[in-house]
Amino acid sequence: MTHRPGVLLLNLGSPSSTEVSSVRSYLREFLMDGRVLDAPKPIRWMVVNGFILPFRPKSSAEAYGNIWTDEGSPLLVTSEHVRSHLHREDLPVFLAMNYGEPSIPGEVARIREAGITHLYVMPQYPHYAMSSYETVVVKAMEELRNQTPEIATTLLQPFYQDEDYLEAAAEVARPFLEEPYDMVLFSFHGIPERHLRKTDPSHAHCLATEDCCEKCHPAHATCYRHQCKVSARLTAERAGIPPEKYQVTFQSRLGRDPWLQPYTDKTLEALPAQGVKRLLVACPAFTADCLETLEEISMEGKETFLEAGGESFHQIPCLNEHPRWLQMLRDRIDQWAAAL
Repeated sequence: MTHRPGVLLLNLGSPSSTEVSSVRSYLREFLMDGRVLDAPKPIRWMVVNGFILPFRPKSSAEAYGNIWTDEGSPLLVTSEHVRSHLHREDLPVFLAMNYGEPSIPGEVARIREAGITHLYVMPQYPHYAMSSYETVVVKAMEELRNQTPEIATTLLQPFYQDEDYLEAAAEVARPFLEEPYDMVLFSFHGIPERHLRKTDPSHAHCLATEDCCEKCHPAHATCYRHQCKVSARLTAERAGIPPEKYQVTFQSRLGRDPWLQPYTDKTLEALPAQGVKRLLVACPAFTADCLETLEEISMEGKETFLEAGGESFHQIPCLNEHPRWLQMLRDRIDQWAAAL
């Protein structure tokens, strides 16, 4: 049988425009995902449609408007550029988003029509979380099973401690570290604390003690907080950032339930009073710059820090189209294809 290999890149997604109606549709699809808001569906429907969608789309549309480019959403544009860099005639690369376009069903249909027999599914998430990595993998695999059950699939696992990923992250940071700085903040997207407990296979380790992330345990294979701390530590080591000059925080919380702490916004308010005047912020949970990095950190976060007494603030870009990141993806694809 002749092999016809292909690659499917997966990421979160974005509204199709900055119109309030487009943002509302995107938020509805996103927030009705049971792995994002993990309440029973009737409660989730009431919360989303009764308390979030009547108010949030307008402010979110304004935020997207602050970062929108002539080409469109930065996340979509960068993701398409990455796909284009990796694409080959003999090994086509497809791109799908969990929410919005290009959709997973649409791209799976294109994969089927292209006659792909072996598919490498590559979520662009370094860390495991049920609201990011897990949900996009489940959706993609279900769609592949429904549309083309005969296809052979291989899945890229979370790569939070992959040597090449860490070196790429360190290389992106190095130019910013050449200037004097007081602190590097590794700001990861937050998740509710209950998500950690749900993905803990023992249901007895995560958040049970203050140092649970430092104690070796099988739960770490699906523990987002542990994986964030590991990638921050290993990136800092490679980039030459002393332990006393970096912190790990979590951003983008939603609702009143406890989320992973410390919170990025509260930390930005407090740092200047602690003597941190020159701040660098990296966002390693994202491989491509997006609303959460370009608007929440580089705009809102910068304003918060400077108003609190900070003097300089720089967001270290995400991996985006950095050559070391592209090379890592190429290497993984080549290694997979060679083993077919």
